[in-house]
Amino acid sequence: KILIKYYYMIQHHNMYPSELSSRSTNLHKKTMAPHRLLNALLLISALPTAIEGGLFKKKHRRQKAGTRYQDHDAVHVVVNKVGPFNNPTETYRYYSLPFCSIHADEDEHKAALEEEMPIGGAGADEEFGTLSGSSQRIMADRVGAERHKQRLGESIVGDRRETSPYELSFQDDIEWRLLCKTTLGEKELTKFKEAIHNSYFFEMFIEDLPMWGYIGDFEDEDAILGEMEGSHTYLFPHLHFKIGTNNAQIVSVAVTTERDRRVDITNVNKPTTVQFSYSVEWFEEPELPWKMRMTRYADSRFLPGSFEIHWLSIINSFVLVLLLTAFLTIILMRVLKNDFSRYMDLDEETLEEEESGWKLIHGDVFRFPEFPVLFCAAVGTGVQLMIATFLLLGLALTGLISTTRRGSILAGMVVLYCLTCSIGSFVSTRLYFQMNGKAWVRCVLFTAALFPSPVAAVFLWVNTIALFHGSTSALPFSTIFTIAAIYCLIACPLTILGGIAAKNYASHDFNAPTRTTKVAREIPTEVPWYRNRFFQMIVSGFLPFSAIYIELHYIFASMWGHQIYTLFGILLFAFVLLIIVTSFISVALLYFQLAREDHRWWWSTFINAGMTGVFIYGYSFFYYFNRSGMSGVLQSSFYFGYMTIISFAFFLILGSAGFHFCLLFVKHIYSRVKCD
Repeated sequence: KILIKYYYMIQHHNMYPSELSSRSTNLHKKTMAPHRLLNALLLISALPTAIEGGLFKKKHRRQKAGTRYQDHDAVHVVVNKVGPFNNPTETYRYYSLPFCSIHADEDEHKAALEEEMPIGGAGADEEFGTLSGSSQRIMADRVGAERHKQRLGESIVGDRRETSPYELSFQDDIEWRLLCKTTLGEKELTKFKEAIHNSYFFEMFIEDLPMWGYIGDFEDEDAILGEMEGSHTYLFPHLHFKIGTNNAQIVSVAVTTERDRRVDITNVNKPTTVQFSYSVEWFEEPELPWKMRMTRYADSRFLPGSFEIHWLSIINSFVLVLLLTAFLTIILMRVLKNDFSRYMDLDEETLEEEESGWKLIHGDVFRFPEFPVLFCAAVGTGVQLMIATFLLLGLALTGLISTTRRGSILAGMVVLYCLTCSIGSFVSTRLYFQMNGKAWVRCVLFTAALFPSPVAAVFLWVNTIALFHGSTSALPFSTIFTIAAIYCLIACPLTILGGIAAKNYASHDFNAPTRTTKVAREIPTEVPWYRNRFFQMIVSGFLPFSAIYIELHYIFASMWGHQIYTLFGILLFAFVLLIIVTSFISVALLYFQLAREDHRWWWSTFINAGMTGVFIYGYSFFYYFNRSGMSGVLQSSFYFGYMTIISFAFFLILGSAGFHFCLLFVKHIYSRVKCD
């Protein structure tokens, strides 16, 4: 009897083995032990049905972009996710809402046509078009909610692509077709209503072209109090697909909703019958070649319209950087020239009578910093991230990494970081040996863990929040395993090889132009307020940040919005300007520090140069509260968590760049004067 009952539950209620096991526990608590063997047999017997039901079914292959279609060839609509428009990271499976997953057959469609036909009007065939002719016959063989294969980058950004029951065929217009007719109960209506009040949008794909639309709309609601008496909530059950073609290829897609067919779902306590339907319109776009198909998304009405070409902003930043760099170079060179002439003319006894000067600390300026392992690891990691960023931008400009493919930039950065681990380890270990370090293995381990450790900590936090909310932003186990395998099998061995190469082949001589004394010189404590450490940190962070402030807005709109960023040439130019202005300002501030006889410049130059990363993190708060509509625990966790990682990466990149420029500057000026 139990076997028959379980078989009935499998066949008619689509219950899977895990659910059967839990149901067995609830039904037979008193006789659990005797039925353990029976439960095992039931799980084995249910396995074929589970396979047939899709538990172990293979994922669907993705539709190849750029396919050349013949007339009447099947065109697949892939659904992806839904979520609040203002919270781009808070996304959920498309079928987390009660959408149709099975297409209506011809009989149901004809019955729906007769209901739609006005009384005394023309026949159904005349009013809505026949099922033959321009429209193909309804096959009702496409099933929704079946998973698609995805790339690594798509999984990282939270895509969960699934099949849909929409039946589209190439160059076949459809005036109206029933998708399904269903009666929504209180539970389903509540889901839709809450989604509409949270401004949920849906995302679909045809090939690799995304399209968006809103689930519904509401009227006569108070902005503060929300739903009031007389307000209405409407569901949009009809979708109109508009597809552009060129040379038998799909080059543009769009989906719109029709307000005339909206359904009032204000009262969720009353069951409501809803007819989900769709229509299709095909048109030629001879002026849009297939390779330029993604350019249309910059002007999409669904997206905010502030994504214009911003050459004026980058020219403004370039002029600012040019003037600042020229000013610092002229002033610094004139001051150094005067210092050189003064120090070269004075003998040692006269020099000792000088009240101040950077030459007086020639015996301490090359005294190595505290915590050398951490310092070298930070410098090496910064160089690694800088090279990985340049490689990523270069690959994006050359087209080797598709900038329009979902998640390709993130996936490329993960791979490039792992491939450049040997560079970071080599730089850090070489610098550590030049500082007369002995525990080089510890330096290699610090380099390997300095950046991945905070990334892993933030990921564990945000992924736990996403799992708790049931969001697609939570990475699946397969993606986590893939990234962990890439790091363990590629990044770790390359990090070790880089450290070994630095130990055996790199030069261990620091080549300091002056000798370091045994006793450190006392540092003056009384300095003007504009020369103290805090003021220098503010200046060194604010000036480079002002050069990228305008460009930063567009980058944030792309990262934390629905923009598609394509101007990677401008981004590369802005990144180079940022490194240049940061390095020049770091050198200028270092000169003022040495002039007041403060020889502790190693950590100070690194921190001063990296302060732009702190300003970027501060700007993220301004953008969150004043430039975006983001809200909620899930979105806030992702936003501030990953902005912490991005700001930390900029801190390491700019700190390392500023340190190397300052090191060259210090060696240069002390090699020009005679010191005993």
